[in-house]
This record gives sequence, C-alpha cells and structure tokens, in this order.
Amino acid sequence: MKCLRIYADAEGESHFDEVELPTTQVSVHPDAAPFDVTASYPASRVRFTHIPAGMREVAWHRVPEPVLTVRLDGSVEYETSDGDRRHVPAGSFVLVEDTHGKGHLSRHSPEAQTVIWISLPNGLSAPVP
Repeated sequence: MKCLRIYADAEGESHFDEVELPTTQVSVHPDAAPFDVTASYPASRVRFTHIPAGMREVAWHRVPEPVLTVRLDGSVEYETSDGDRRHVPAGSFVLVEDTHGKGHLSRHSPEAQTVIWISLPNGLSAPVP
C-alpha cells in the first residue's frame, strides 16, 4: 500500500515522496475473505477538522509534528517549495512531515471538507511490535 508523503530536506525545501506500507493478509473470521492490513503505528492524538466552503488557498505553512491526514470529502492540491503539485481527492491519506523549512501550500476545493489529522510522533517509520 502506498502513502503520499510531504517532507522537508536538510535545506528546508519541501518535496513529495511515496512511502510503501507493507501489508499482510488478515481474515477477521474463518468465513471472511482476507484483506490487506498494515502494521500498527503509535499515534499521540487524533483531531477532526472542518474546512469551510470557500477556503481556497492556505499560504505557505508547516506542520508542528508529523501527521497523517485522512481526507473524508472534498479535495486539495498541495504544492511543495520545489514547485511540484499533487491533487489529493476524497478518500486519500497523506503523511505530512515538513516540520521545518519553507513548508507547503494547500489549495482546497470550493466545497466544505472534513479531514482527520492523526499525530504520528515517529511518522510511519516505526511500527509497534
């Protein structure tokens, strides 16, 4: 399973990357078909955000800590300081780790949006054993 990632390099420039999340097949019941599940990752808090309709562009900004954003509805276009842009539709999740440097730009779709922010102190690099 792949996850889009926004991160900052040592010089503070933000970039996109993709993180491969290894999965295993799990069946929750003997009669159920198995499905892919990742490892568990430690999370310190969960926030639910409502972005109002009409909020189009959010100036360059950084996140205070690594967060996994889960977009429930609406869409966003992210732009990194290297000029790359990515469209993120509803149903997508993005690991945002640019805690220093120039940050990223967010351009939101015109409708209201609901986004879940999951704080991941170690990002997606240290699953719980």
